[in-house]
Amino acid sequence: MADPISPAADFTDDDVRRGVELLYFGYSRLTRMADKRLAAQGLGRAHQRVLYFVSRQPGRTVSEILKLLSITKQSLSRVLSELTQRGLVEVRTCDDDRRQRRLHLSVEGQMQEAALFNDLSSRLRAAYIEAGTESLPGFWSVLASLIPDEERDLVNMLQGRGD
Repeated sequence: MADPISPAADFTDDDVRRGVELLYFGYSRLTRMADKRLAAQGLGRAHQRVLYFVSRQPGRTVSEILKLLSITKQSLSRVLSELTQRGLVEVRTCDDDRRQRRLHLSVEGQMQEAALFNDLSSRLRAAYIEAGTESLPGFWSVLASLIPDEERDLVNMLQGRGD
């Protein structure tokens, strides 16, 4: 990661506003197709996030997903309840510690997550192609710099990196 920007860096408020606007509009356009798919099923982005992260690391505990998503127990409980009732997520008790519950996607949940990911993937791939592969490291660096230091290990864990 790059060194933190010094107060003397030559970035104006307009530069920062442009970045905020591009993040806002880019993200809303990126998620538009997935939002439509979710809405048709009475689901929202919170459901998508749980499906996505359980897909990335099946067998994570409820506590680990809570920490990863940085949401309240109540919020996760509501979302998990809906996803399990619909047969998209399976909650399995750990053999070695019956208090822990591990999350897995059902076959239907895997299909749903794959369709949602494809909605995002097709748009993001097109944007990557338009921007050019040489722009990816800078883009990723800016996004990674937005994540607080104490949370970067969670992101690295998802990427299979321990750094």
